[in-house]
Amino acid sequence: MLKYYYDLMSQPCRALYIFLNKTKIPYEKCLVDVAKGAHKTDEYLDIHPFSKVPAINDSGFKLIESVAIFRYLCHKYPEHVADNWYPQDLERQALVDQYLEWQHNNTRFFGSLYFWQQWLIPKMTGNPPKPERVARYQAGLETVLEQFENFWLKDSEFVAGPEISFADVLAVCELYQPAMAGYNVFTGNPRLAEWHERVKLQLNPEFDEANFVVNKIIAQQNIAKL
Repeated sequence: MLKYYYDLMSQPCRALYIFLNKTKIPYEKCLVDVAKGAHKTDEYLDIHPFSKVPAINDSGFKLIESVAIFRYLCHKYPEHVADNWYPQDLERQALVDQYLEWQHNNTRFFGSLYFWQQWLIPKMTGNPPKPERVARYQAGLETVLEQFENFWLKDSEFVAGPEISFADVLAVCELYQPAMAGYNVFTGNPRLAEWHERVKLQLNPEFDEANFVVNKIIAQQNIAKL
């Protein structure tokens, strides 16, 4: 039986959670409460040697890293995975892979670090955000948003073509993270905002389920519901 280890505060965990539930791949939910240190236990270190989430244990086969897990699931459970998520056609698949590789140092990097500097580190330390650090990562994030508007969504309704793919799932989960720190990335970016609505329509109700905790935090910020 496939076991999925996750914490829904993590963007990649939310993306895989949505994917697993949309495709109906049979799995056992194994919540890892990072805030309570569950990722540091000896039991979990046997699953993930670096104390991070997500991870899977598929009948004794252990795997870490969200993109690697996604590709493994597509190959292991093809009867559950519709072609749009990770197309068999080489060129269409390469377009999904193109985003999955790009996002590490762009969407994920700047969105995460903005969130950490503006919200997470101050919450953990009790110290106010450092404006120069927040500004640095906000500037990088704004460049990423411009690239979304002018490259990734320039000629297509979804990140990797005319149909939704895992690239969109991973992207939208990353782009929700800054909202927990009060930054709605969809405001002022009309192409991105339209894409966001299309993605939600395709992914719900699993999308709202995965973002339940995130949306509670966003509701505490001075921005409208995403």
